[in-house]
Amino acid sequence: MTTRYRVEYALKTHRRDQLIEWIKGLLAVPFVLMSQPTSMFEQDKPGINEMARNAHTRYAEIMRDIEYLIADHIRNQKSGTENASKLKLLVPSVGVFFTPLPLQKAFAFQDSKRFISSRRFVAPSFNDIRLILNTAQIMSLISGGRLELATFDGDVTLYDDGDVLRPDNPCIPRILDLLRKGTKIGIVTAAGYTEAEKYYERLFGLLDAIASHDPSNAWEHHLVVMGGESNFLFTYTPRSPHKLERVEPEQWQLPEMRHWTEEMVSALLDTAEQALKDCVCNLNMPVEVLRKERAVGIYPAEKGLRLSREQLEETVLVTQRVLEMSEAGQRIPFCAFNGGNDIFVDIGDKSLGVRACQNYFGGIEGSKSLHIGDQFLSAGANDFKARLACTTAWIASPAETVALLDEIAQLSA
Repeated sequence: MTTRYRVEYALKTHRRDQLIEWIKGLLAVPFVLMSQPTSMFEQDKPGINEMARNAHTRYAEIMRDIEYLIADHIRNQKSGTENASKLKLLVPSVGVFFTPLPLQKAFAFQDSKRFISSRRFVAPSFNDIRLILNTAQIMSLISGGRLELATFDGDVTLYDDGDVLRPDNPCIPRILDLLRKGTKIGIVTAAGYTEAEKYYERLFGLLDAIASHDPSNAWEHHLVVMGGESNFLFTYTPRSPHKLERVEPEQWQLPEMRHWTEEMVSALLDTAEQALKDCVCNLNMPVEVLRKERAVGIYPAEKGLRLSREQLEETVLVTQRVLEMSEAGQRIPFCAFNGGNDIFVDIGDKSLGVRACQNYFGGIEGSKSLHIGDQFLSAGANDFKARLACTTAWIASPAETVALLDEIAQLSA
């Protein structure tokens, strides 16, 4: 019984988004009832078209009902009774909503692109629902006024894992378009460098493009880079050799962050380092341990060596649990995450990083901010906490980021 529980929880639950899984289950019912896979053997094109229309209607009705549940949940949030909302009862893990979500309209938009209603063998999938939620969030932001702040993860969001933001990256002209429209930009990354030069090496394509498209320097300080999740802030300035300069902590830190002493930081990193070393020993992983100013992690000892997903997930879950149970982990926020082929524990998390960006730009509200990232699973994913700070969009590749930014431009026109 214990073994089965561990398998079901440790290997599956943390890799699922409960809201998306719940919506997927609702859509599975009309898919089973409305789809007609046998019609492929019958030359009945009118019947197939009728099936697609009926399925679209049923899917849209379900999306409308979920839309109403989210609106009810938001009303309960505002009154402080969110635990009494029907959505919370149905999906206990559901979090904060900063805006209503026009899911019925978003479904129609995605159905016209992905032909969800026309499928007879493949039910509405996790990715279908994830993209519908992204579209609904954009529609809500655009209808509510101008998008004031867009923050991005780095790896797998703006560029491929381990790559850099090169001049030919298709995200660059789209980010420039956001800047032209007055949207502030933040890159909120786990990379914990203390020097501007290191971030320039990662982001030089974007930083050089901004400088060349803004000769009057009107966009100076309109882009920031938050490093180490929430530990180091740099602002764009063309006057700097690397087009970034470090911002002093008192100009951007949140009130709760000012109480983090070096003793508290060291205690948490010491506990995390020991937990990582124990996992390295138990799982016989060929890795090196790296201790930074505000982070500690492990990475492959040899270039080209790949760690298994199971090793990475086991180490993240064990380390996170050890920290949660420790005195040090209860005194200061942290983020333990799987970077794809490494694992790091950072002081703070992206909810604090995004909120600090909002604070630096004068107090932008979460309902007027959008964080775009690829890691939104409940454990071992460092974008997950950003949901506490603002609206979010969950993408799976830089190409999806491009498509999302195109949707923003299209829906804003």
